[in-house]
Amino acid sequence: MAFLEVKGVSKHFGGLAAVDKVSLEVNQGEIISVIGPNGAGKTTLFNMLTGAHALTEGEIIFDGEPIHNHTPQEIVEKGLARTFQNIRLFPELRVIENVLIGMHIHTQYSFLDILFRTKKFRKIEVEKHQRAIDILDSIGLKQQVHNYAVNLPYGDQRRLEIARAISTNAKILLLDEPAAGMNPQESEELLEFIKELRDQGYTIILIEHDMNVVMNISDRIVVIDYGKKIAEGLPEDIATNKRVIEAYLGRSE
Repeated sequence: MAFLEVKGVSKHFGGLAAVDKVSLEVNQGEIISVIGPNGAGKTTLFNMLTGAHALTEGEIIFDGEPIHNHTPQEIVEKGLARTFQNIRLFPELRVIENVLIGMHIHTQYSFLDILFRTKKFRKIEVEKHQRAIDILDSIGLKQQVHNYAVNLPYGDQRRLEIARAISTNAKILLLDEPAAGMNPQESEELLEFIKELRDQGYTIILIEHDMNVVMNISDRIVVIDYGKKIAEGLPEDIATNKRVIEAYLGRSE
């Protein structure tokens, strides 16, 4: 059984089928890229996976359990976390505070613990701070712990957003155009960073327009056009697929 199974999912907005009977499987430890022209339905698919959009039809099974009727918070708690094309950090908060925010979904103390700063509260807060530092260390941002998010270079802001996703105890990371706005050098650094995440045990699904990143990082590629899956396969197969070239690679953006 695949780690994540997407079975014939569709999302209709009125008479428009933004996603139309798309199926795919993701195995643990894989990097899967979802590509396609603008408006093909990629972000809608991500929104369905994370509970932001209810399915019109189909099923999503994660680690053997249906999750398509769950709320976004419940899905994050189960181990799926995402980043966004437009970075959504808290710019005026410190780097470590942005990571700690992601941890609150698993907070195990009560309002009274916070109010009276109980021993339980203090113990958990110390543990959370240490884990936040460990996460930042693992992605190369330990030296930025007390800096403000707004002061980070663009590439480091991308890393911080991924760190916040990791802090939710994510098992699968859904990265929405992580290379958007990056120059070639930053894209190359991102490519290596995502490989490191995979080597640390994360399963990764990404939407990406940078074909250098896609072709050099993906175990498999899924291609969507007009809401339908038109191809799936190894990078070398997708690069020479006539239908993909016509629908995506040969189309001007």
